[in-house]
Amino acid sequence: MTAPARRHSVMQSLTGLSVRYVERLMPDPYLFAVILTLIVAGLVATLVDGASGSGMLQAWYAGVWGPDNIFTFAFQMVLILVTGYTLAEAPVLKRAIASIAEKPRTQTQAALLCFAVSAVLSLLNWGLGLVSGALIARQVARRFPDSHFGYLVAAAFTGFIVWTQGLSSSIALANTDPGSPINVIHKIAGFTVPLSQTIFQPYSWLSAIVVLAVLAVALWRMEPSESLAPDPAVFDDQGAVDSAGNRTFAEWLENLWVLNVVLFAAGITYFAASGFVLNVSSMIMLFTVTSALLHRTPIRFIRAFTGAAKVSGPLLLQYPLYGGLVGLLAYQGAEGAKPLQTLLAQTLVNGASVYTLPFLTFVGSVIISLFVPSGGGHWAVQGPIAVDSALAIGQHSPGYLGLVSMAVAVGEGVTNMIQPFWLLPLLAIAKLHVRQVMGFTLVAFFIGFTVLGAMTLIAPLVI
Repeated sequence: MTAPARRHSVMQSLTGLSVRYVERLMPDPYLFAVILTLIVAGLVATLVDGASGSGMLQAWYAGVWGPDNIFTFAFQMVLILVTGYTLAEAPVLKRAIASIAEKPRTQTQAALLCFAVSAVLSLLNWGLGLVSGALIARQVARRFPDSHFGYLVAAAFTGFIVWTQGLSSSIALANTDPGSPINVIHKIAGFTVPLSQTIFQPYSWLSAIVVLAVLAVALWRMEPSESLAPDPAVFDDQGAVDSAGNRTFAEWLENLWVLNVVLFAAGITYFAASGFVLNVSSMIMLFTVTSALLHRTPIRFIRAFTGAAKVSGPLLLQYPLYGGLVGLLAYQGAEGAKPLQTLLAQTLVNGASVYTLPFLTFVGSVIISLFVPSGGGHWAVQGPIAVDSALAIGQHSPGYLGLVSMAVAVGEGVTNMIQPFWLLPLLAIAKLHVRQVMGFTLVAFFIGFTVLGAMTLIAPLVI
């Protein structure tokens, strides 16, 4: 007797359609950045008064290599990713990851596990959350050789959607630091906004819970029936075994664990003396010194850090292009002309009211994030328009300006599901192509847009 054909759920059918769409139309992420650059150049030439070819070229160059180049910010972002990965590769955490990966009994349970770990850790630190889910997916794939590896990695990346509502939210952290170059609120309104008015507001953490719950149900319902085996190279263990026997003086120094203890103690002491300030730089420092401590010896820490740095290669390739995009978006053709970033942002919030400004700002964030896929850099582009618009309608309170900044933040988080920039490290870990993953995350984008967009409409009524 022939077994009945398996019926596909609505979510599986929708996901299958998304996968087919992405497989046919999604170019390599580097080419995606190139195409975005050409689109922006065309819009600048069409919409910006006085735009010229030579001026646009100079603006693009300035965004990459000029005085206000992207290199400092890019290096910070790469370091927070690499240090987070290095920490996740520490022996004690690696054993914990392997132990956790033994819990699921089905492919769906495995996907939900990757999703949950990524979401929780993304709320603590985006770099750690970004890579940990993929590392668990790698371990789970050992136990489920017939699973769809792209589905598992997509589930891990989907948890990353809430990082902008967590402790490492670059926009929320910038709001607290009067010395931050991207603290737009302080520059315009003259005050800082504490975390209690952004990520710790009920509208933020409640919406994070809701979007994660809905996404968990969606992942359960979208389980693919086909399999996708991982590349065997995914399971290659990194690092070399410490040399045994008589050690040279250099090797003795390389294995002197007390050096890592001193580094950790120095970092924690400074962190305490600074008042436990959490910002991008302090996060990098904390992850660096903690990784050194947990890897025990300097040489093990060096090897782990070097291996983690390999994952950042695709980011380093694309960051110059996005720096050029920022330069083009800010380009003024003629004196007094409005740059493209201002035209886009003003068009989106034109005529906004107290109740619609956060939502329109959120929509604008989604659009602009396609061109500037970085929370901090994005806020520098859209923030001045959003804050000025809030002040123009009489909203001067830290709570409302905090909401506007969070509308930009969550818009960037949602857009990550269709903008492949931050998916690149996971693809490097999993040795997958973007087309094997993004069909699943496209569904996550629509869910995130609906839930978090609704949050920006409801929040003005309750703050």
